[in-house]
Amino acid sequence: MTEFRGVFPAIITPMTQDGHVNEAAFREVLEFNIRGGVHGFWVAGGTGEGVLLTDDENRRISEIAVDQNRGRSKLIMHVGAPTTERAVGMAEHAARAGVDAICAVPPFFYRPGDDAIVEHYRAVGAAAGLPLFVYNLPQSTGVEITPELMHKLQDRIPQLKGLKHSSLIFANIRTFADMGLSCFTGSSVLMLPALTIGASGIVDGPPCAAPERWVEIWNAYNDGDLGRAEKAQREAHELFEAATGLGFHVYFATLHAIVSERLGIDCGSPRPPLPALTIAQKAKVAEKVAELGLSAVPVGADGS
Repeated sequence: MTEFRGVFPAIITPMTQDGHVNEAAFREVLEFNIRGGVHGFWVAGGTGEGVLLTDDENRRISEIAVDQNRGRSKLIMHVGAPTTERAVGMAEHAARAGVDAICAVPPFFYRPGDDAIVEHYRAVGAAAGLPLFVYNLPQSTGVEITPELMHKLQDRIPQLKGLKHSSLIFANIRTFADMGLSCFTGSSVLMLPALTIGASGIVDGPPCAAPERWVEIWNAYNDGDLGRAEKAQREAHELFEAATGLGFHVYFATLHAIVSERLGIDCGSPRPPLPALTIAQKAKVAEKVAELGLSAVPVGADGS
């Protein structure tokens, strides 16, 4: 368990009907994925609505994840925030809670420049003293983590371990891998091709709903069975299409609904301003889950 490789679902953060973090459901989703064979988790990231959580909620989620996981997989805790002070505070707490690594988006809204971004990450990495993963999501942050910027980060931050690469510049996966970084692709539909050019695995939301499909890609590829891996990637693509089929504006709500269907629990709706599904949309999700043959797999947080 010294390496960060494999299938790391970007886990959802279930919500109660009154909009609070649903701790019991969060534990069940973690347990379901652990049983599905995942190698780790990306906690409170984009799919986990991290930027919509309070800092106290972030801290509590890290504690629950560590307690439920019990060392069975790797935990990468997202501590990204618009200010360095907030990110440092959450990084310090994540380390105390016992996560294996931290990750963070770069500072967003303002564009402070490369030197300030490096200093931001340096402070966050030093605060935790844990392996640090950069979250490259320029579509949302407005900041592209280029190879040139990553070289600057490597020079200044001893804790730097790798990144989640959700940028559209696919070829940079090879570049980052050649830099000795653990580079996870952030695209569910490109896991297999990403592995062939050096990716260390996948971090994305859809694997949270059907971890077995992405674990099969990983296992088949590492067994050298490319035909089996291609079949698994096609089946994973089906789940991705189910998650995005109602439109990306309700992607997060759809993912909550798919997980709810599979586990037989209520994961609630995303936190506003993200929209909820209508009753009719939820019915379509239930039909799609059945159509894909995704069997219900209720599992208690105690693993029963």
